[in-house]
Amino acid sequence: MAEPQVRTLATDPYDPSLALLTVEEAARRLRIGRTTCFRLVLAGEIESITVGRLRRVPADAVPAYVAKLRHRPAYAA
Repeated sequence: MAEPQVRTLATDPYDPSLALLTVEEAARRLRIGRTTCFRLVLAGEIESITVGRLRRVPADAVPAYVAKLRHRPAYAA
């Protein structure tokens, strides 16, 4: 009888040892869309850096963005 195969990702997007994230990984962590995350990065709302031709988001920029959102005043609907 064959043993079941376990599929694992080569790089876990929630791996705490990652220093830099792709914009897609940052979007997954924030549970927002990729396009929305790119807009936030390009607007400077989420910190990012360029490595060669690649755009990367420092892992600590994601919780920093969330903290910034939490301290914004709430607007009445």
